Amino acid sequence: METVKGFKDYTGEEAKKRVKIRSIVEETFKLYAFQPIETPIIEYEKFVIGDNEKDEAVSDRYKLEDRGKRKLALRYEFTFQLKRISQNKKLPYKVYQIGPVFRDEPISTNRMRQLIQCDMDVIGSTIKDEAEVLKVYSDILNKLNIEFTILINNRRLLNEILEDLKIKQGFKEQVIREIDKLDKLSENEVKKNLKKYSAEKILEIFKKPESYFEKYPSYRDIKELKKLCLNFKINVKFAPFLARGLSYYNGSVFEIKTKKIKETICGGGSYLVNGIQATGISASIERLSALVNMPADIKRILIISLSQDKKAIEISNELRKNSIPCNILYGKPGKALDYANSYKIPYIIFIGEEEIKKKKLKLKNMKTGKEELLSLNEITKKLKKV
Repeated sequence: METVKGFKDYTGEEAKKRVKIRSIVEETFKLYAFQPIETPIIEYEKFVIGDNEKDEAVSDRYKLEDRGKRKLALRYEFTFQLKRISQNKKLPYKVYQIGPVFRDEPISTNRMRQLIQCDMDVIGSTIKDEAEVLKVYSDILNKLNIEFTILINNRRLLNEILEDLKIKQGFKEQVIREIDKLDKLSENEVKKNLKKYSAEKILEIFKKPESYFEKYPSYRDIKELKKLCLNFKINVKFAPFLARGLSYYNGSVFEIKTKKIKETICGGGSYLVNGIQATGISASIERLSALVNMPADIKRILIISLSQDKKAIEISNELRKNSIPCNILYGKPGKALDYANSYKIPYIIFIGEEEIKKKKLKLKNMKTGKEELLSLNEITKKLKKV
């Protein structure tokens, strides 16, 4: 049975890698004192839409209807749910959420319709919090050995440039949406779309040196954010073309890119939640997984019990106490070896009458084929060094 287009099963090494990535992301969120929250996957459609119906991500929502004929939708992201979650909370309210979001949009190699989003937000934020959320994801990407570049801009600066170009107020949101397509379409295609709003000159402005933008008042915020990021020992790059597609952003916006894929790794920015300034950033497990080469579980052991089931269980208990993953197979060694090869288990322990008499266990390295007679204590020490 095939999965629905845009949805996928994850098994074996790929599933293990996703669990490991999620663990690294969550551990890092906790190190910066972000609190976990959980919210429903299904919400009232009116709440999902909010004031952002024209945004591409909102228009790509999955629509539902329950038995009561109520109009519902699957969440397309987490930010809008903060309006409910953050009410009457002491500020700053620092939260994270990891879970599925859904978008009925065209799929590609690195874009599915169900994503596990890793989102962190600060409600009641300052520009210092903007630098901190960038630092958090910088730490995560370093732990995952992903090379990256952090790009920053400011929505207010974009608006000041549009005012300079005398773009009509009613066209500004459309112009920003077109600018946001620069990493998806060619410059000529974007230029053609911008001509509809007499805004094509903005592409030439984006090519000017950074010093040019100092004449705009909002550039001061970019300068301050760059300075704060240096305090966190992270480098950021000013990108005047960076827009982000969602219309609720009202200040800083940021994206983290890599040379390995054309898509953005992480994205976020600053916005209002119930009239309170907030900032956040998120990435998907799917996008991170596409960039990570996670090593196999090199400590895992398969215990083969040759009619010594009680002893095999005792040994498994001891190994697990020492954080060494293991499982037991009872019976024929041939089938057990096939099993170990099938699941790429690196070590096997044989337990039979001979091993019980000698008080030594036969440890086989499945990669090299080498066999050693060792005590359980020696095996534990050996694998802890691996």
